[in-house]
Amino acid sequence: MSRPRPTVRARLTLLYTGLFAVCGAIIVAVSYILVAQLGTPGQGRLPSSSHLAGFVAKCRSEQQSAHPNQHILIKCSAYFQHQGALNQRDLTLSHLLQYSLITLALVIALAAVLGWLAAGRVLRPLHRITAAARAASEQNLSGRVALRGPRDELRELAETFDDMLGRLQAAFEGQQRFIANASHELRTPLAVMRATVDVVLDNPYSTPDDLRGMGTDIRAAVDHAEQLIGALLILARNERGLTVHEEVDLATVAEDVLDAGGLGDRQVHAELEPAMILGDPVLAERLIANLVDNAVRYNTAVGDIWISTGSAAGISRVAVANTGPPVGPADIERIFQPFQRLDDRTSHDGFGLGLAIVASIAALHGGTVSAHPRDDGGLSVTVTIPSLEASNEAGVTRTGVVATNR
Repeated sequence: MSRPRPTVRARLTLLYTGLFAVCGAIIVAVSYILVAQLGTPGQGRLPSSSHLAGFVAKCRSEQQSAHPNQHILIKCSAYFQHQGALNQRDLTLSHLLQYSLITLALVIALAAVLGWLAAGRVLRPLHRITAAARAASEQNLSGRVALRGPRDELRELAETFDDMLGRLQAAFEGQQRFIANASHELRTPLAVMRATVDVVLDNPYSTPDDLRGMGTDIRAAVDHAEQLIGALLILARNERGLTVHEEVDLATVAEDVLDAGGLGDRQVHAELEPAMILGDPVLAERLIANLVDNAVRYNTAVGDIWISTGSAAGISRVAVANTGPPVGPADIERIFQPFQRLDDRTSHDGFGLGLAIVASIAALHGGTVSAHPRDDGGLSVTVTIPSLEASNEAGVTRTGVVATNR
């Protein structure tokens, strides 16, 4: 059975008291030594200890003599004065040591009490952080420490903890919204399939054409659900981090996406310059395909699409713009969130996951994505990712740091 360990407050109090006791003992010792040295009387020319008894007896004899020897009396007087000074010094040092030790003991006791109170005051913010951590849960992350006072290490710790709680709260709320929206989107094709089957089964006069129509509707709903599940799997996969690191040219990927077709009557304006990155070629293709699909889906029937790639200053870039209905600046902030569709885009099919997947893939490669509305209508989306050269330099730097640490 292990013995209970003292609390941090008790250990801090013992530390304060111990340091104070050591410092106080040093001061007492130094004071005692200095007083002892300063209080030592001069020895003069006095008899040695081996002749001391005889000298004292001779002094007594000369003092009682009718004709004393003055020279001997002077020596005797100096000796008795010296002995008196020694006795006085010893008494003073004894009193000094006694009073100093008593005072030191009282002050140490006072220091222990003050140290206990000071340690409690110093540790009070930690108790608040502990209470906030205990109160935090997946259902309640709204509590904050909100520590006030001087900006010291404890306040920085409390503010860091509050920031962490804020990020966790945002992550949990986003996860709950995502799950709710995903459940809603998955229920839609299931409801379509159930309704289609019920209509045919409830009709006793269903014909083979009705069954074929039911099969066609169910196949479309299954395709819809499969596409949604595929998009959700991509987002879930990205949460695990980037596992493939290959050289990828965004210009080549963009050419392959454009050659795959599906653009309808839109006019494509492409300016594809080499843009090498280090990453997953499958995810890079999904990123550009989603950008192009978004530009086609929310475009006019005979609109334009502009796509460009390039690399400069350690950054590789791919930008896709399109004509289409106007997009308000307030809508830009939420188009990269999962299942977010703009009000004027609800008539189009889709899940609202295209740009969310783009943002996820860009972040996975250490990049960023931004969008801004075009003056003539439509949207322009730009993705920037560290270039191959920048990624290699960063990798060399990290390898050098690891080698140095080894």
